[in-house]
Amino acid sequence: MATTSARQVRKIRIWLVLFVIGLVLSGITAFPLERETAILNQMFHVAPAAPSTGEPALNVWLRRVHEGIVRTNQSYPFMAYGTDWLAFAHLVIAIAFIGPLIDPVRNKWVLQFGIIACAGVIPLALIAGPIRGIPPYWRLIDCSFGILGVIPLLICLRHVRQIEGAA
Repeated sequence: MATTSARQVRKIRIWLVLFVIGLVLSGITAFPLERETAILNQMFHVAPAAPSTGEPALNVWLRRVHEGIVRTNQSYPFMAYGTDWLAFAHLVIAIAFIGPLIDPVRNKWVLQFGIIACAGVIPLALIAGPIRGIPPYWRLIDCSFGILGVIPLLICLRHVRQIEGAA
């Protein structure tokens, strides 16, 4: 029984490390938005100015986002402070998952908190997205972060419950 429990803890730790890596990467990438959107525009061959004939809606959106970030950074650089705090929040939340990495059973509440947070991504994207003028396809991308994020946490919680049941 102890080896089964040890295997489950190992699986929990693997899933949690993947989840934490995702949080850290999400946090770090919230800092250099202007450079990242410039790279994204290059990758998708988005012209600096709209062409005279139609172009994919994604290109229109990517140009608009990059232009908005550039103009905001030029005129109101303090606005980027908000995304700095967003990045910091991701990093702090990642730190919270050290508890379940050490003792997943005793710290299962962190897993439950993470599941609730992932679920909250969906209504935020679906409610705030239209208010902020976010295109529907981009709102679905945002929702996917909550959906993909909850998967490892649900797997971990299932293993924790199995360990609890075996005790």
